[in-house]
Amino acid sequence: MNYFLLAETDFFRQINEAGDCNMEKAYTAFATQVIELCIGSPDTNRTIIALAYIEIELQHHPVRNLPEEKKEIANYVSKALSFVRKMQKFLAAPQVPPLIPIQTSTDNTNENTASPLQWTGNAIDLVELIYGINEMGCINNGNMPLKQLAPLLYKIFGVESKDCYRFYIDIKRRKNESRTYFLDKMQEKLNEKMLRDEEMERMRR
Repeated sequence: MNYFLLAETDFFRQINEAGDCNMEKAYTAFATQVIELCIGSPDTNRTIIALAYIEIELQHHPVRNLPEEKKEIANYVSKALSFVRKMQKFLAAPQVPPLIPIQTSTDNTNENTASPLQWTGNAIDLVELIYGINEMGCINNGNMPLKQLAPLLYKIFGVESKDCYRFYIDIKRRKNESRTYFLDKMQEKLNEKMLRDEEMERMRR
């Protein structure tokens, strides 16, 4: 990915030249490219870097010191900067998927209704999560036995009932110092996200 592609737009060329030009059209094209970058790129981290670079370029652009007759250009630079910062907040905000209603019925057909959630990870990872939840005692104050909890969580995640204990034996046999591979990775990913969010907040100040 070209991290500097937003600085290569017609909008930047025009503000660098600071001449008489159609700033409205150039600004609209620039904003459109920012939107396409934010919603079309598969790599959010690279998009964040590209936006951070262009934010700094706009914030410190010398066009802000132009004489009064060129203030229109400076105004468009301010608009572009504000828009980039709005899109940075959009990327930093958690993306919540729309809720999928569970169909209800008065007969027994609802028992066969597919779960709106589908576990797409490894089965052993789900078992690791289930055992972790059970050990934390955060369901019904820890008063639900694992043999009742596991089938319920399997159903929630749209997974056929499996031999939970067999997977647990495989987890116990792991040789690493920490045998909770999935929970450790989850912790790492969440901490990385918080660090990225804090870096975004720091850069916006």
